[in-house]
Amino acid sequence: MFLQENVVETSFSFSSQVPQPPERRQAERHIKILRVGTLVIDGRRELCLIRNVSAGGLMAHVYSHVAPGQAVIVELKTNQQVAGRIAWVRQSNAGIAFDNEVDIEELLANPRVLDNGWQARAPRIEVDRAAALRAGARTHRTRTLDISQSGIKLDTDATFEPGDEVVVTPEDFRPLAGVVRWQNGRQCGVAFNQIVPLSELIGWLKRR
Repeated sequence: MFLQENVVETSFSFSSQVPQPPERRQAERHIKILRVGTLVIDGRRELCLIRNVSAGGLMAHVYSHVAPGQAVIVELKTNQQVAGRIAWVRQSNAGIAFDNEVDIEELLANPRVLDNGWQARAPRIEVDRAAALRAGARTHRTRTLDISQSGIKLDTDATFEPGDEVVVTPEDFRPLAGVVRWQNGRQCGVAFNQIVPLSELIGWLKRR
């Protein structure tokens, strides 16, 4: 069951409020990333599917019984544990209020290499905006599907080959030079020549 559900995206919000149950969610500005976390409940360590994260708490799909007021520890990323308490429970979803607010920008800034030697993938942030894609003398209108510090996925009716040099200019952002890595139908992946600074990327996302 867990493997079937882990395609659900995790929403990150800059709000200081604990995420509300699904039936009470209001329209908010969210950054979406797939995130599987770990809960420590009564000394037991188990996986959970994190659905929404804010500076003040999170909502997660949990796989064991929890009750409001129960103390838990959440591992949001490698070697980072956050203490909190269960704020509410709705079926398999639970809201957790952090004892202290967390830095959302720091959570998004995954290390390039983890302690176990594995290379961390840059967080993939879903965003739907217009973008110009220039290849040679031709410029194509596209839509962004997701973006990270190292690349972007676009929806385009143009055809490219891996290795094509391009310049992507997302709406309200500077031109980003890169190389086409793959294309599957209308979807095209571009790797940037230079990493986009996290602060610059976060600033752009907040402007939407």
